[in-house]
Amino acid sequence: MPSTVSANPLHLVAVTGGTHGNEMSGVCLVKHWLRDSSELVRDTFTAVPLLANPKATENCVRYYERDLNRCFTMDILSSPELQDEPYEVKRAREINRLFGLRGSTNAFDMILDLHNTTSNMGVCLIISEAQRHLEMHVCHHIQKHLPNYNPRIYLYAEPGVELYDLCSVSKYGIGFELGPQPQGVVRADTLQTMRTLVQVTLDFINQLNQGKEFPAFEADVYQRVGHVDFPRAPDGEISAVVHPSLQDRDFSPLHPGEPAFLSLDGKMIPYNGDQQIYPVFINEAAYYEKKIAFIVAEKIRLSIPALCTTGGQGSP
Repeated sequence: MPSTVSANPLHLVAVTGGTHGNEMSGVCLVKHWLRDSSELVRDTFTAVPLLANPKATENCVRYYERDLNRCFTMDILSSPELQDEPYEVKRAREINRLFGLRGSTNAFDMILDLHNTTSNMGVCLIISEAQRHLEMHVCHHIQKHLPNYNPRIYLYAEPGVELYDLCSVSKYGIGFELGPQPQGVVRADTLQTMRTLVQVTLDFINQLNQGKEFPAFEADVYQRVGHVDFPRAPDGEISAVVHPSLQDRDFSPLHPGEPAFLSLDGKMIPYNGDQQIYPVFINEAAYYEKKIAFIVAEKIRLSIPALCTTGGQGSP
């Protein structure tokens, strides 16, 4: 790994909310910025706000016909449009065109996508993979400047799985996942935290554009490696719920044999894996339909090289 990587200045930046229409912090902030975008203006660029899924937002639902944040695969983006295809498939192509086409030189430099979760994730910074050094530097910058928020870095892409989220349209992207917050509800404290995250990130981009160099660092990340479903009866119905001792303990270690579920007849069901894991998105409301009780992550310590603007060594 090089001691320093370089990046071109970032000028095309978008802030998206309402990718899931009932995650209200991003919805409210983006609607505000569409009326008055002065908060998004910096010396070297101006970020563009976008309400990603207007139909879902209007109906205050996660999605209208299909989860928009799973619609940005190359297969979907490159396939011909059909009249009767889901609204979110059409919307994904619109966003892809708006932001310059995924993988092209004209693609936006960065997207900040704003999300809420019903899980106790606190402040979670989501990127696709650890090799995204510029994104890792943004996350580290947030951790340094907002230590009271205890931000964690979550890598959502499993090896060999194609990227599918809205952020994959741009050259770089970060999802801000804040919780717990109920679906369809906005909490002032959560909204203000999200607002601060956006401001600190835009400040980082501005400093990078102005030539500031950022030193190497080490950081812990949580890498997704799979998921665990609820125990189910033969008819497919849920037969046990998340155990009280696991509930709200996102990012905490879970060892084999420790309580994971509580059956509806009152029996403890242990985690039956063969090694320690770090559950995240525990009991996320939107994941019931995906048959996910929690995401399985492993905790990894990474060394990230220094970052400078174009002219340094290597590439991000």
